[in-house]
Amino acid sequence: MNLRRDGGRPLVVAHRGASAEAPENSRAAFEAAVAAGADLVELDVTHGLVVSHDAGAPGLHLFQVLELLAPHSIGIHVDLKQPGDEPAVLDALDRYGLRGRAILSTAFPRVARMLSSLAPDVPRAIGYPRDRVGVARFSWPSAVTRPGAAALRAVVPARIPVLLARTRATVLALHHTLCSPASVAAAHRRDVPVFAWTANDPELILRLASFGVDAVVSDDPKRALATLNAP
Repeated sequence: MNLRRDGGRPLVVAHRGASAEAPENSRAAFEAAVAAGADLVELDVTHGLVVSHDAGAPGLHLFQVLELLAPHSIGIHVDLKQPGDEPAVLDALDRYGLRGRAILSTAFPRVARMLSSLAPDVPRAIGYPRDRVGVARFSWPSAVTRPGAAALRAVVPARIPVLLARTRATVLALHHTLCSPASVAAAHRRDVPVFAWTANDPELILRLASFGVDAVVSDDPKRALATLNAP
């Protein structure tokens, strides 16, 4: 799967399906992502191959989601939320013949290294920063975090080579507050695509595109595509 942006618009990744239109990680959200024309659909996997952001929460089984998505051309972005599920996730992708359309991601360096050993043929993204800090669940209050985010954003380009070497990741998934032209360039010098998450505001989506990111992860893929495709 080619994830590098080659002069066109960034790819659009439907975050937990089209989660602005339907409950995240639900059948309706995945169907809406396909209908919107998203390039990829992202889904979370916890223990037992449950498709859910949080361990122990109810959700579809991964087999159900892959069966739903298999007939469509959409790419499949599986985010592993805990260590230990790597072989089972790969087996599930192979069961439906989807390894060639898949990207795997994680926030855990040891999971990324395990995936590198088990599936060197599959793109592997490392998420930064770790989701446990809460940035995936809500917007950082600007009055509190703007100075801290700016300081961290300034040092991210220097951290990227170490992060990629430590994790053996082939894709970098950065929270949008940490994206900059310098961070994108640092990844691209190593031929590593950059996914920016999670962006819903058109102005933010266009700003990320101007930085050169290869993909924008959005709760609203229909709106993201309309924004990026507008003349």
